[in-house]
Amino acid sequence: MFLVESFGLAVAFCVVTMLCWGSWANAQKLVDSKWRYELFYWDYVFGVVAAALIFGLTMGSNGELGRSFCADLKQANGAAIGWAFAGGVVFNIANILLVAAIAIAGMSVAFPVGIGLALVLGVLWNYIANPAGSGDSTLLFVGVGLVTLAIITSALSYRKRDAALQAEGGEKKPIGKGLTLAVVCGVLMSLFSYFVANSMAKVELDGALIDPTFENLAKAAEVGAGLEAGKMGPYAANMCFALGVLISNFFVMPYLMKKPFVGEPVEKGAYFKGSLRNHFWGWIGGAVWAVGMTFSVVAAGAVSMAIAYGLGQGATLVSAIWGVFIWREFKGASKDVVRMLAAMFVFFVVGLGLIIGAKIETPAAEPTDEAAVATVEGEAEATETAVDALVGDETATEAEAVEPAEAPAVEESAPAKPATEAAPEAEPAA
Repeated sequence: MFLVESFGLAVAFCVVTMLCWGSWANAQKLVDSKWRYELFYWDYVFGVVAAALIFGLTMGSNGELGRSFCADLKQANGAAIGWAFAGGVVFNIANILLVAAIAIAGMSVAFPVGIGLALVLGVLWNYIANPAGSGDSTLLFVGVGLVTLAIITSALSYRKRDAALQAEGGEKKPIGKGLTLAVVCGVLMSLFSYFVANSMAKVELDGALIDPTFENLAKAAEVGAGLEAGKMGPYAANMCFALGVLISNFFVMPYLMKKPFVGEPVEKGAYFKGSLRNHFWGWIGGAVWAVGMTFSVVAAGAVSMAIAYGLGQGATLVSAIWGVFIWREFKGASKDVVRMLAAMFVFFVVGLGLIIGAKIETPAAEPTDEAAVATVEGEAEATETAVDALVGDETATEAEAVEPAEAPAVEESAPAKPATEAAPEAEPAA
């Protein structure tokens, strides 16, 4: 299977994730205005599953390292499959709640609260699961704090814009129900990557489990080892996640079509009355999100799931860029709102930079170097012990050669003569 070979490439994958997760919703803007979100979401789910399968059969089935996609699925145990599947179920429910919250309370409340809470809690859960592999905790959490501040600033800018619109006679949006849905969404959204992470295999090497990086897997392959048995690589885990999204949708969405959070019930069979254009953009939306998910789990082996998830949830920044510069949601906004938007972008960029820097500050090579030094010192001690046993009195001479820098070494140079004289005494014995 394909794995990223460097930290830089892994960060690039996380940036792609951020772009995809912040852009997929644009597909909904390209369908007919009368095409309900519930109907769009069915195509979105189909797009997620199709993309996960394509990635598994291509990138997941090529490469010399790791298990191939099909072999990985066959060897997976029930617990690993269950974790990934549960991640898909949790994500699907959270994503539906997010959209419902946006429909009720608007972006000013729903998206910043939902995704902001998911970012903070998601990084926390993944850090708890693997603190050693998450890099510098100070930089990581300062970065998360700045991203959170950016999200709050974004929410305030939306609220200020909405207040101005209402003052001009616009409709007042209720936030109570929408806020509740956004909070529940944020909690659930923060958990799905943690579930998926529990399904993913580490590398077994010398009786220890280490991060599934390209380098570690290559070392394991040299001695006939590999990925942890029973758990899955990123592509198989991604497929089980997508199946969780699909199957749960058959239970959740029909209920919401009968009793939607917003609007009238959707009639049965309405999905099959849609145009090819409407279905197409739904598939595209799901596929775009799935590209981001696949790149995130593939990059997690090199940067940790905490950092991969944290960078991916920078999608809030991407969605804000779409809204401000492409869809012109803030056209005609006051100078105060413009300043708040500028501050939001700065907080996001600096915060995401610190999240990346958290891993750079504590590169994986350092523990290896320390271990190497300890090994060399241990070998030196073992060598000295062996010399003591074989040579006997000659170890005094060796000790003098090693300790010339110490002050007492000058006074102890005298015993070297008896050690030298001991050789002639040995000749009569021969």
